[in-house]
Amino acid sequence: MRTKITLVLLLLNVALLAVILYTRHERNIEVALDAARKKVLGDEVVGLTAIEIKNTASGDVLRLGRDRTSDPWSITAPINWPANDFAVKRIIHELEFLENETSFRVKDLAKNGQSLAEYGLKPPSLTLALTRASVNAGGTPVTTTLGLGDTTKIGNRLYLLSPDKQSVEVVGRSLAESLKQGLEQLRSDTLFTIPVYEVRSLGLQIPAPDGKSVRVRVRRDAARWSFEAPIVTRASKAAVEVSVVGLNALRVGRFLNKTEAPAERTGLDNSTLRVTLEGNNRRETLVIGQPVAAPGPEATEFYAQLEGRDQVFTTTIPNKLANSLHRAQETLRDTRVLDFDPAAVTAISLSPDFTLQRLDAPTGGSTSWQIVLRTGDQGSQTLPADADRVQHLLQRLVLLQSTPHLGKDGKPESGFLSDAPSSADLENWGFNLPARKITLTLAPASTGTVAATPAQITLLIAISGSSTGFVQAREEGKSFVYAVPEDTLNELPVAPRLYRDRTLRTLPEGAQITGLSLTATDNNTPIYARQLAAGETWATAFAAEPESRRAALANLLSQLRTLRTKQFVGDAFTPTTLVDGQPKPWKYKLETTLALGGATGGQTTTSILFLSERVGGGTQLAGSSEFNVVFEVEQTLLDALWALTYGPRDPGEPAAPQPTPAPAHAP
Repeated sequence: MRTKITLVLLLLNVALLAVILYTRHERNIEVALDAARKKVLGDEVVGLTAIEIKNTASGDVLRLGRDRTSDPWSITAPINWPANDFAVKRIIHELEFLENETSFRVKDLAKNGQSLAEYGLKPPSLTLALTRASVNAGGTPVTTTLGLGDTTKIGNRLYLLSPDKQSVEVVGRSLAESLKQGLEQLRSDTLFTIPVYEVRSLGLQIPAPDGKSVRVRVRRDAARWSFEAPIVTRASKAAVEVSVVGLNALRVGRFLNKTEAPAERTGLDNSTLRVTLEGNNRRETLVIGQPVAAPGPEATEFYAQLEGRDQVFTTTIPNKLANSLHRAQETLRDTRVLDFDPAAVTAISLSPDFTLQRLDAPTGGSTSWQIVLRTGDQGSQTLPADADRVQHLLQRLVLLQSTPHLGKDGKPESGFLSDAPSSADLENWGFNLPARKITLTLAPASTGTVAATPAQITLLIAISGSSTGFVQAREEGKSFVYAVPEDTLNELPVAPRLYRDRTLRTLPEGAQITGLSLTATDNNTPIYARQLAAGETWATAFAAEPESRRAALANLLSQLRTLRTKQFVGDAFTPTTLVDGQPKPWKYKLETTLALGGATGGQTTTSILFLSERVGGGTQLAGSSEFNVVFEVEQTLLDALWALTYGPRDPGEPAAPQPTPAPAHAP
């Protein structure tokens, strides 16, 4: 019994669901039909190629057109000009969704004693003609005409005469508002529409003083820009893209008729400048004529014209942009002398006997470098290099760029001295005996299974007596000569010691300092001497010392465990050192006993440093035959040595002056 009841209930639910779905479907159909009945236009709005808006009272006609539905819209009358895409889309959107609130037949008007004139439809105040391509290929285009009349007295609606002239539709006023947009709203005020990321090339035609034109063309290749004319060289990515952004920011000022802009005044027949941007399958050219008036402090108004359009207009161009375009060969050029990736450099040759060589970086570690010094009989010596100094050198090389300078007549000149120098020019600039010759070896690019040859770039820097404020630089094998800052030679030193690793020694974790001795060499007088006994620590050994000496000795030990230099002074140890320009023997001898196996035993060695007098406020020299070098000690070590050598003679702070007693007053 219960099973029968369950089946009955289930069947009733299915039937109810079917009724609901059927009712909803019928309702959706009814809604769709109602919406379709309210639609004023259907396929007439699909694939439009022309829109004409005519004002019956004034006779003014505004036409919009395009050749294909994929093309942008243009105004074809009363001017030939690109249309504002958003304004045209607004009109088309209004037409697509145009619905009537109600409608009535034209033939019924006479029965009620009315006529189309009472609704402003005979003639219509505005006539809208919509043209679309024929469905059949090669067929005649189809035109649909709408008439717009008066607004309703209530409800803020609009009377519209249907395309077949058989009915009057009552529609919203938004259509009329979109159609009554003036020429100012419907025209596009932009001159270039190709965004910077789409631009593939920038072309310029620049008039020369001899009446001819110089053609400049810059093309994008992936992320790089390069000149294709009048020379083949690198272009500045930043400068080119800033110029393109500036061109995209240009706007129309005023449209001019033939009376306002005669050809002899505009100069557009013999344009001062032609600018062309090429993008993906499209090309836009702006012709710039003479200035409308005297140049302003920040910008100048010019006569202008778009190629392929007769309309003359004005546009205001920032003076900086105009100057950059007229001098594009200089302003858009890459000012860097060398073009390379610092991470790809494997070796830097700074002189015939001196090379910096990159070592393979440990996993997850930073790149390390070594100095290779060539000795006699084709031998060599290697020293650890300071990676930070090498990176600074690479950074200086990659950032080395031309610098503007004053010519012999005192006028500013660019940093590009010559693009095609003669042999005599190169000799006059000093390139026959360059002051610097730096060769970079670059890791070869991956070429599959074939081993590629490492590439090399050689920088030449020369000095000539006729150059002031700059020196000359060029890449070997290329003709371009650049003027670079005269301090470039100081920024690119070739002394090996300047690139040495400043850490001379770092004791391993288990090594200990078991003895320390500081002696004056002139009389062998010990300033401090101590050898640790078995089980003794330096904290115990220093306990009996005054506090100032105890702190100095602790700092001294710390500095001796990791011995670093402030800077190297000489490439080899000498028994004397220069003090005030005079060779003098070393003043102090610092001996350190090192137990490399710890205090319990193992190998023991002695390390000796010779020290000079303090030769300046922050300078004291040290020499080591062990490391075969003379160097300046770091400030912490200098302070510790000062406290030990000069501390006993330090008179301390001067006593505060005693106040002068006031004179006694006479009774």
